[in-house]
Amino acid sequence: MFIRRIPAATPSETVLQTAKQLVERYNRPAPRYTSYPTIPEWSSDFDGEQFCQAVSSANRLGPEKPVSLYLHIPFCESLCRYCACTTVITKNHEAANPYLERLKTEIEWIGRHTERTRQLDQIHLGGGTPTFLSPAQLADVFETIHRNFALSSTAEISIEIDPRVTTIEHLQTLRQQGVNRVSMGIQDFDPDVQQAIHRIQSVEMVETLMRECRRLGFLSLNADLIYGLPKQTLAGFETTLEQILRLRPDRIALFSYAHVPWMKRQQRVLEKLLPSSEDKCEILFHSIRRLTTSGYRHIGMDHFALETDELCAAQDARTLHRNFQGYTTRAECDLFGIGMSAISSFGNVYAQNLHTLADYYRAAAHQPWPTMRGMYLSDDDRLRRAVINRILCHAVVVKEEIETEFAIDFDRYFASELERLEPLEQDNLVTVEADAIQLTSLGRLYPRNVAMGFDAYVREAQPQRFSKTM
Repeated sequence: MFIRRIPAATPSETVLQTAKQLVERYNRPAPRYTSYPTIPEWSSDFDGEQFCQAVSSANRLGPEKPVSLYLHIPFCESLCRYCACTTVITKNHEAANPYLERLKTEIEWIGRHTERTRQLDQIHLGGGTPTFLSPAQLADVFETIHRNFALSSTAEISIEIDPRVTTIEHLQTLRQQGVNRVSMGIQDFDPDVQQAIHRIQSVEMVETLMRECRRLGFLSLNADLIYGLPKQTLAGFETTLEQILRLRPDRIALFSYAHVPWMKRQQRVLEKLLPSSEDKCEILFHSIRRLTTSGYRHIGMDHFALETDELCAAQDARTLHRNFQGYTTRAECDLFGIGMSAISSFGNVYAQNLHTLADYYRAAAHQPWPTMRGMYLSDDDRLRRAVINRILCHAVVVKEEIETEFAIDFDRYFASELERLEPLEQDNLVTVEADAIQLTSLGRLYPRNVAMGFDAYVREAQPQRFSKTM
């Protein structure tokens, strides 16, 4: 079957202008779909015993299936006011020692209960600030991983770093341990914005680390930026973009600032400093224009990559996947989350660990696994997850593929969903044809809105659960 692909080209000025005109209609609370069903639908009745049973089942069902590990390092020396991550703020680096002992215990447990025929194909350290740990502590963690898993020779091993606390010795140690991808939190280089969000770091600091990463042979560099931050202006962010484009990372993540003060109290002080909705969207659309005319492909939502990056190849081959770390090329892996708040996703199971340090330690001492909540996916959940993933990753849903994989008649099963897409089709966000649902160039700027049409839960959800799409 021949499917018309949307070219990975620069959105035209007409598309960007139309997108701005539709902001009021489509800038609404929506999930980011790092999972489906989303975390608010998971149950606290799912406990550590169920998690352990599910891990054993995963071995039986996929004895050759590769494994991915996510390790959550929650510690940060200071609190960034915009942050909505699960963190522990302390300048006492000794506080990491008991946490690392528990982390290594979990690595060993997963290793013992994972068949050696299952290669470890992906490792990601996130946080918090993984480089809060000393080089020696990081080496110890990686030694534990290497001892307990059969590491693939082509494994993707990545880490998030804070340039303010990362040293050259950190980078040297990470490279020696096989880390090949680095993601740097930058957010904005504007001094006024940095002061407002309580995160001061210079361009020179970032440039020094990027230069050293390239010298050491890291395969890929990512830079995280955020639009919509307090005191942010179009002119100021354009300067940040110019500096980033000069540094030329392989990937750029351009996140929307999620203002969720009902969840993160430190954000309340930012309320009066935020740009207007119109100014925030102007920054977004200008950034898309600048990045896509400078050699970066808009992969989807908040990710951009140089055309030589494997994300682009995966999107072209329609093997791209989305999970809790964003877009990934390792869709086939079972993901096991290790550490407080870490999330696992494998088979028909989601599970999340407890997300306060006290609860995590307490549960770790008395339970087989410190699970906070989780979910067994139904057949309908897995079907809708597949559709939503294709919308966000490939901008096209081929009906015959879904019908073959799930033994359904697509148009009959999703009759009401196709009706809900009609207003989006009228606004030229999607085209619905006999064989496929295709996002237009305009629709690729509003993928979460399209995906919501297939979400069986979100229509009943409280809007305050989610940040807005823009």
